[in-house]
Amino acid sequence: MSEKEQRIIVVGGGPGGYVAAIEASHCGAKVTLIEKDALGGTCVNRGCIPTKALVQTANMLHEIGRAGEYGIVVNGYALDFIKASERKSKIVKQLRDGVAYLMKKNKITVLHGTASILDSGRVLVSGNERQEISADKIIIASGSQPGSIPVEGVEDKGVMNSDDALEMKILPKKMVVIGGGVIGLEFAQIFKRMSVDVSVIEMMPQILPTEDHDIARHLERALKKEGIDIYVNAKVACITTAPSGEKQVLFTVNGIEKALECEKALVAVGRVPYTEGLGLEQIGIALEKGRIPVNERMETTVKNVYAIGDAAGGLMLAHKAMAEGRCAAKNALGIESAMNYKAVPRCIWTSPEVAAVGLTELQAREQHDDVKVGSFPFTANGKAKIIGETQGFVKIISESRYGEILGVHILGPHATEMIAESVLGMQMEASFHCLNETIHPHPTLSEALVEAGLGLEGKSIHI
Repeated sequence: MSEKEQRIIVVGGGPGGYVAAIEASHCGAKVTLIEKDALGGTCVNRGCIPTKALVQTANMLHEIGRAGEYGIVVNGYALDFIKASERKSKIVKQLRDGVAYLMKKNKITVLHGTASILDSGRVLVSGNERQEISADKIIIASGSQPGSIPVEGVEDKGVMNSDDALEMKILPKKMVVIGGGVIGLEFAQIFKRMSVDVSVIEMMPQILPTEDHDIARHLERALKKEGIDIYVNAKVACITTAPSGEKQVLFTVNGIEKALECEKALVAVGRVPYTEGLGLEQIGIALEKGRIPVNERMETTVKNVYAIGDAAGGLMLAHKAMAEGRCAAKNALGIESAMNYKAVPRCIWTSPEVAAVGLTELQAREQHDDVKVGSFPFTANGKAKIIGETQGFVKIISESRYGEILGVHILGPHATEMIAESVLGMQMEASFHCLNETIHPHPTLSEALVEAGLGLEGKSIHI
């Protein structure tokens, strides 16, 4: 980096954007961050944080219902959805205020308005007033928006996306969730545990289409056991209004026509990059399938312009966006950095939780001549029995020659916390032998990882 203070503009104040801004500031740059909505982006305001707050409420309700298993008698309890929503909003505000504090602490100028990129060194900000600002480098972190489906009735009253679902004040009696991916399944279980009658419609042959087949199959079984109706290989034809006044979702399952009535239909078919109004075409950036194409340094096709997070496509995960934000900021300031997506964790906050890193078994068998698979069920884990959560298992996939770990998949309690050890191991290209020689504390859930590793050679101890 030259002795002259570098000027960086970051467009978007979500996890990728605000982390990029902080990283650039740490590296000595003068940073301006532009946000058209609220700091924290989708993650803090309409995604990770509010949904997990509702997950916690739903899980608490579920645990109270199981109190008798632990010798605890509970008489009289009920959900106050308004208070649960207020708690969710309070947490969101605290974290949003925290991002604002971090901007101030790191001397980052925050401008509230809509950004339009004029060229590789100038951005027009339109808000209460219009102003043009200049910079040496621009980092685009404009995020994403809920996806939709091209069917009749999707825009009608009573049909929601994930943003709308978080703003509900009154719970419906019946809900149909269109989409059996991460977002759809989390919402399905949240509302089911809040006594809503929930059905899920998924177009692909399995729920969680991009995850390991064994994980998806066992999770589907667990969700059905809770009373969630799940239809796979199902394609929505249209959404209409039934004679009863309720919404009616018409769909086919393996060619057989079906219909479900509900008060609310939730379209949860993922998210799509948001690039509207940025002026990308006028500066020479052509989108690829809606995303901004970048290389491993997060550089776009235009010099001095970078793109990160959901806007750049790939896995739409807050932690991936944060890593890309740091990478882009470093490269923008002349510090060599490159993204490696080999060990990006993928987490789903259903119950049991799902967490994975690396290849699925099918992907591993397609890419490698010979692989080993080891697994271990939580039914044989002491800590899982103690906490009363024995659904699920750990599955480890390795290549046979060196024993390098190719993928780790966990379905079970606290899976989203447990996966970090496997992420580190894969980042370091560790073999399962390294895992098996690592002493894990007892009794803990993490012992299941070692047992699955030992299972790769048929040497699990406790099964």
